[in-house]
Amino acid sequence: MTPPRRTPVEAIDLAQRVAEYRHDTEFEATVRAQPFRFRATWGLFSPREVDEGTAMLLDAVEVAPDADCFDLGCGYGAIGLTLARLAPQGETWMVDRDFVAVDYAQRNAEANRVTNARALLSNGFDAVPADRRFDLVASNLPAKVGNELLTLLIADAHAHLNPGGRLVVVTISGMRRFIERTFEEVFGNYEKAKQGRQHTVGIATRV
Repeated sequence: MTPPRRTPVEAIDLAQRVAEYRHDTEFEATVRAQPFRFRATWGLFSPREVDEGTAMLLDAVEVAPDADCFDLGCGYGAIGLTLARLAPQGETWMVDRDFVAVDYAQRNAEANRVTNARALLSNGFDAVPADRRFDLVASNLPAKVGNELLTLLIADAHAHLNPGGRLVVVTISGMRRFIERTFEEVFGNYEKAKQGRQHTVGIATRV
């Protein structure tokens, strides 16, 4: 069966939308009283706004002014840049396995004049020196990467935390039991910091 042809108006509309999609997205956001202007692109997670899960995590997280922080799976940098602003005397690393995300995170750091943050291409902690330790690891964990990879990331976060350091994650609420169980196995503790209709923020502390 021959598919119906697009009308000239439909073809023009499609061409306009394709042209628009080639442009970066830009939006302003205030997170923890910190103003930002973010630039992103299609293919990165939530390119038009700080998503609900990330906002919930950042609302729940506590960070000392001199903390060294780590944004695991940084995307365009919403979590990492907020942590860097909240911990101006520390250093924040932002990592992602997507080179496009790393590029935008670094550009957003420069555009927002966040000088104590750096973006690094890394599959989890693979490119992080074994002896590098942090006071806080934060992540909006993806739901579809599989329990095996999530377990590896949680174990590696534990290995890269200072004693007393915390791993803070937000996940869809359907993953809460898995996160609780894995935190207990790896860290020996779990705290549910916040739970909404769709997301849960969990915390583990390295003792």
